[in-house]
Amino acid sequence: MSPQETAPQHPADRPRVAIVTGGSRGIGHEAVKRLAADGYAVVIGYAGHREPAEAAAEDITAAGGRAVAVQADVADEQQVAALFDTAESEFGGVDVVVHAAGRMYLAPIAELDLAELDTLHRTNIRGTFVVAQQAARRIRGGGALITFSTSIVGLALPAYGAYSASKGAVEALTLILARELRGRDVTVNTVAPGPTATDLFLDGKDEETIARMAAQPPLERLGTPADIAEVVAFLASPAGHWVNGQRVRANGGIV
Repeated sequence: MSPQETAPQHPADRPRVAIVTGGSRGIGHEAVKRLAADGYAVVIGYAGHREPAEAAAEDITAAGGRAVAVQADVADEQQVAALFDTAESEFGGVDVVVHAAGRMYLAPIAELDLAELDTLHRTNIRGTFVVAQQAARRIRGGGALITFSTSIVGLALPAYGAYSASKGAVEALTLILARELRGRDVTVNTVAPGPTATDLFLDGKDEETIARMAAQPPLERLGTPADIAEVVAFLASPAGHWVNGQRVRANGGIV
């Protein structure tokens, strides 16, 4: 049976449930906090940073919300299936999936270690595909899948060849899945942040390089993870449900 035939529906009076991969740090972590503040029950997916993921779940629970942290390699289909199983067993289903997990290696194309290329693509491409498969099968009507690209796909800065190529693949996958899920009342979009103050972006860069990249038109400033989380919250909400199959450029807002 096709996903269109098997997709569960979401009663209007039932609390919404979100899965956030890469939820222990950076944009994913801010998305976890923002969605929890909006009343979502949140499954915090993480790969290696157990302590901040569990701390986030504890903070949400202490504040009266619902959250659980689950370790999962996004490129492992069994672990990702278990992540979705947890959302269904703990909270009753899945309404929103925010796929923020990713890797970045920087090097000129001529110099990039192909082992690093394989690792990057395993997480960024295969991982996105694996998460998207489960999302397509399990998100309830009225829900949303939000993936992450990057402004670098358009800016084409040197040393970002492998990373940009992987995110270009994410954009293509996102657009096609949006069309495949047509009629399901499920939106599928990718957010393409500009330079954002995360560990992934800041690592290995000096202040001059960061400032120069942030000033590239049309970005013009260094965003924060909280900025991007606001965009995620909008796309996850009923108010953002008219946006589908789009590359949403974001650097503190939709531009």
